[in-house]
Formats: sequence, structure tokens, C-alpha cells
Amino acid sequence: MSISTVIKSIQDIMRKDVGVDGDAQRIGQLVWMLFLKIFDDREQEWELLQDDYQSPLPESLRWRNWAADPEGTTGDELKDFIDNKLFPRLQNLIPDGDDQRAYVIRSVFEDAYNYMKSGQLIRQVINKIQEGVDFNKAQERHLFGDMYEQILKDLQSAGNAGEFYTPRAVTEFMVNRVDPRLDDKTLDPACGTGGFLTCAIEHKRRHYVKTPADEQALQASIHGVEKKPLPHLLATTNMILHGIEVPNQIRHDNTLARPLISWGPKERVDVIVTNPPFGGMEEDGIETNFPAALRTRETADLFMTLIIHLLRDQGRAAVVLPDGFLFGEGMKTRLKEKLLQDCNLHTIVRLPNGVFNPYTGIKTNLLFFTKGQPTRHVWYYEHPYPAGYKSYSKTKPMRFAEFQAEIDWWGSEADGFAARVATEQAWRVSLDDLQARNYNLDVKNPHVVAGESHDPDQLLARYAAQQQEIGQLRDQLKAILGAALSREVQA
Repeated sequence: MSISTVIKSIQDIMRKDVGVDGDAQRIGQLVWMLFLKIFDDREQEWELLQDDYQSPLPESLRWRNWAADPEGTTGDELKDFIDNKLFPRLQNLIPDGDDQRAYVIRSVFEDAYNYMKSGQLIRQVINKIQEGVDFNKAQERHLFGDMYEQILKDLQSAGNAGEFYTPRAVTEFMVNRVDPRLDDKTLDPACGTGGFLTCAIEHKRRHYVKTPADEQALQASIHGVEKKPLPHLLATTNMILHGIEVPNQIRHDNTLARPLISWGPKERVDVIVTNPPFGGMEEDGIETNFPAALRTRETADLFMTLIIHLLRDQGRAAVVLPDGFLFGEGMKTRLKEKLLQDCNLHTIVRLPNGVFNPYTGIKTNLLFFTKGQPTRHVWYYEHPYPAGYKSYSKTKPMRFAEFQAEIDWWGSEADGFAARVATEQAWRVSLDDLQARNYNLDVKNPHVVAGESHDPDQLLARYAAQQQEIGQLRDQLKAILGAALSREVQA
């Protein structure tokens, strides 16, 4: 039975429980159970590899001792155990010595809840997980990404805006191009479920890990921060699945909540790969953590300011941003001017419509830049659909192989990308031209003759994207007016 089938059958059982209200709660319920099952599977591996391994969990709280037996505790006794023993003790778990695993477990359960009311249904769910998911099998670990995508689609349908699943092809390409090396401190400041970080882990292992000491260096080099409890729990689980034994560097926090000046030199990083939330607004007061000229409540813009600040000299970044960042004015203009002054924005890959379907139809771009030298010119590369495609879909997703043309064209930053040439898909724009455009980076492909498409699919996709942009602008305006009215009432 496939993991996606197991997940669907589990959610069908949860729908019968009167305590679980909607997809968001079903997913929250599922994820904490999966975490404990996955942690137990990894403990089996650690016990084989480490003669002196000691579990951070009391014996009675380990999955194998209360959940694994399909004929074990059920009904009111099971529910009482979960509500009055399991959760209180995990939320207050005290580490034994310097074992950081206990801190990790405690952090992921701080905001977790048992929503289910029926002990019988809880037992049915546990048995489905036990029989259908074995994360000591390499194939099933690989399929966990598919499960993440399904969970995030469910979150999106539940109305949790901003939970975008970045397609694996995009994350892999971005990590491939910034090439995080073994000792490079690698950060995703809005890590979601950890997709960029798992790609970075795999990249480092594939290219740079040769010895046990190399693996330890890798373990210490991966860092992430996630604001929302459920994605943070998923990210922590994902790190454990990908061999990060103590993922205590995946923090549950809002990266934007600290004043920009409080990030010191020791916190600078070598590589940032991220898809910051866009279209959202931060709570009142967050913008005061940033310089007056760069203040805004728009989340993606604040993250861009932070990313520039957090990079070390010669630090490299790859960031997903919508078209609105490229052509935006006001504060966005000042931010783009700072980006071009402080960093070499050497490449913008323009993605076609539909890459992020079904979450959003908004057109997106991949920005690649290196801190320490100002931009002299920006290369653009317009990524085309594969032959025969008009858009992407679940049955026709974007594939990493599509980016081979960009990889072949890319060249080396060491010689200033001297080997790059203009093609039908690639063109170069000088800093002088961008300044003359008032830092409008939304430069269209000069090799494409402008023409009006009458293809119904393209027209519908464009209409959907426009409607979504209008909706986001309306929500932002409501938030701004609401905040202004609140301040006026308080005054």
C-alpha cells in the first residue's frame, strides 16, 4: 500500500471522530503521530549503530511500548494515556545530560494537540500508521516527500494561505546552482517543511561527504527557522528522516521578529536558499525591526532585507520571488537598489505560469546573487515549457531535467560568467539600464515578439493569476486600513 493511500485511509478514519474539525486539525493530529513513529524507527537504527545509545524518552512513552501492538491499549484507557501522560510528559521533557534530542522532542510538542475523542478510532489510526509506514526502508523515506505534498495541498484547501510546496525540481535546481559546500553554513530563514534544507543535505552528501568527520561537519551546517507550529514539526521530522540526528538547529520562531541590527557577525551564513512567504502581511510592529527606508509589512520584502543582511561577504543566495517584487515601486525600489549595491544579482530565472499550481497562479522568478560586489549587469533566462506542455499539473509536474539547458549555459562566477551568451531564452541588462528604469527588474525577453495569445488555457491561467493578485492586494489593503483604524481608536 502506498504512503498516500495510507494517509488517505487515516484521514477517512479521523473524519468519523467528533473531536477533529476540518483538514487542519486532521493534519496536525496525523503529524505528531507520524513524528513519534518515525523517531522510533530511527531509534532502532541508532541502537544498532551505537552500543551505548540511550533513548531520551522514558520507556513507557516510546512508540514501540504503547502504540506498536495492534491488540494493545485502546478505548478510554488509550485516550487517557495520550491526554494525561504522553502529552504532558513530552511537553515537559527534561534532557538527560547533554542529549539535545529531548529538547527537539519537547519543542515539536509545545504546540501539538490530541484532537481525537474516541480511543477506538485513535487505535485504528495508530494501527494504520504501524502497518503502512516503515521509515527504515529507504524507498519509503524517499516517498515521504510525496506525503508532504499531499499534506500541504490539504493545508491549502483548509485555508492556510502561504503553505506553498516548492516543487522538488525547483529546490534541487536552486541548490545545485548555489552549490553549498561541506562547511558552508546553510540557512533557510522561512524553511516550511524543510524542502530546501533536505536538498542541501543530499547535495553535500553527494559531492562533499567522504568521511565520518565530513558527516559531522554536514550535521552542524544545516540551519532553518519556521514560524508556524505544524510546518516546524514537519521540518523536524524531515531532518530526522534525512539523517540529521539532532535537528535542534531547526528553530520554531519568526525570523523577522528580531531587530535587524541584533543579528551579529557570528550569525552570518554562507548560503541561503528559500522561498519566503509572499502575498502575506506581518503583524503590526514587526516592520519597526527594520531601517525606516525599508519598512513594510509585506513578508517577502522583509525577508529580502534580512537575507541581504545575513549573508557573509561572498555568501550566496537563491530566492523565489513573485513578479510583483521585480516591478514594485516605493519601498521595493529602495530594496532593489540596496540589493544591486550590496550584492551581485547575476541571474534571474523567469519561470512560466503554473509552476506552483494549485497553490497560486502568480508568476515567479528565481533570483541568484552573491554578497560583496555591486551588480554590473543582470542575466535573465526565461525557462520555457517542455515541448507539448501548455502548463504544469499533477500528472505533468516540472522535472529537474528541464533545467539542464540553464545548467549547460550557466558558466562560472569565478570569471564573471564570461562564457555566457545571449540566446532566444537568455539576455543581459546593464546596471545603467536598470537604473534608468528606476530599478524595475521586470525585463521582458527581447527575443520574443509581443503578441496576444488567444489560447483558452493561457487566458484562463492569466485570469486566475490576476484574480489572485487582486485578492491579495485587497487583503493587504484591509490589513493596513484595519491597523490604521485600530491606532486611531486607541489614540
